[in-house]
Amino acid sequence: MKKNVPAILNAWCMYDWANSVHALVIVSSIFPIYFSNTAKNAQGGADVDFLGFTINNSALFSFSVSFAFLFIALINPILGAIADFSGKKKTFMQGFVYLGAVSCAMLYFFDSAHLVFGVLVFTLSLIGWCGSLVFYNAYLPEIATENRYDKLSARGFTMGYLGSVLLLVFNLTMLLKPEWYGNISSGMACRVSFVLVAVWWIGFAQIPFYYLPKGQPSSKAGATNSNWIWNGFRELKHVLAELNHLPRTKQFLLAFFFYNMGVQTVMYIGTIFGSNELHLPDNALIMTILILQIVAILGAYLFAVLSGKMGNTNTISIAILIWMGICLGAYFVQTESQFYVLAAGIGFVMGGVQSLSRSTYAKLLPENTPDTASYFSFYDFCDKMSTFLGTVIFGLITQWSGMRNSLLFLVVIFAVGLLILRRIPSQKIYRDQSAAAV
Repeated sequence: MKKNVPAILNAWCMYDWANSVHALVIVSSIFPIYFSNTAKNAQGGADVDFLGFTINNSALFSFSVSFAFLFIALINPILGAIADFSGKKKTFMQGFVYLGAVSCAMLYFFDSAHLVFGVLVFTLSLIGWCGSLVFYNAYLPEIATENRYDKLSARGFTMGYLGSVLLLVFNLTMLLKPEWYGNISSGMACRVSFVLVAVWWIGFAQIPFYYLPKGQPSSKAGATNSNWIWNGFRELKHVLAELNHLPRTKQFLLAFFFYNMGVQTVMYIGTIFGSNELHLPDNALIMTILILQIVAILGAYLFAVLSGKMGNTNTISIAILIWMGICLGAYFVQTESQFYVLAAGIGFVMGGVQSLSRSTYAKLLPENTPDTASYFSFYDFCDKMSTFLGTVIFGLITQWSGMRNSLLFLVVIFAVGLLILRRIPSQKIYRDQSAAAV
């Protein structure tokens, strides 16, 4: 397939525009605040009854994220291999999009009387969102040449930040100016926001669905089209064997596993921290997240430029050091203004580390490999499994000794990832890996 076709590159970036509203509205801003205010016991406390267990609502939110990511981590390597074999990469992506978006719409019916239902559909929305991304990311080495990976990945994240900010601003008008909408209640404004996420996500996803290539079934020797699942396992075994001869790729995945555990945990728990630990007003939290997204645009492009001058792993290392400083600062933060400074720091490094991680991994793949979904399913496995472990451990420490102590755990995790990453040469093109030592 011809690479660097402008229409296809632009359409690929549009999926970031489409799906990032879930990350911002459902995961990071409006829904966590709605969840904290809705998941209350009869006395208005944060310890709720869930399936016969008494659990803190912050921990319940964290565990919901953990379960969704564990589920995706376990099934996506198999689904990626099946998608590569069958040529159905786009079909799998579409299926997860519709699952996630419909689940977002169902959050409209979540209230204090339906806690189990709310947790279920929130988890399904995460599964749909996470599941779609492995197939979306797998298109990067298929549609672009290596010299464009960093900037194209950054452009995708930038489109996501812009799109999600636009929808969040509209949703904020319902919360801050209810008289414009017939004096709508804040609860109803939140529930309408969840439906708007579904409409936005499905609607704009049609652009990449139209332009992205469908893919071709595998023509490997011994492959048959009669059993996609069996041949999917064979495809997975083949990619695993190839990974054994790519030591730098394996090393990067290990480093990514650790530092991403810290990144994702901070991003998923940050709003809950501001709400429950610092007791910040809901509007202040949402406005902070809005500013964070805008700062992230600058960060994504700046880190893409730095990677061209310093190399990918050197640039990611700088971002990790900043993340460590943020977690240490959060341990001591006491005031609203201090929280805003930390949020600006998170925004600055958030886009850079995410976009560079994706493009760095794409550079570490075998040149012109047809198994992009299979390879990216391992990247996605590390992403989701590290998020699962990070949020579970964070939730357990929070349950036992408080949220601030959980932040010290994140500092250690970042440090481990940094130490592993520093063993990988920081160059822009990684080839001839078989001769490199781990």
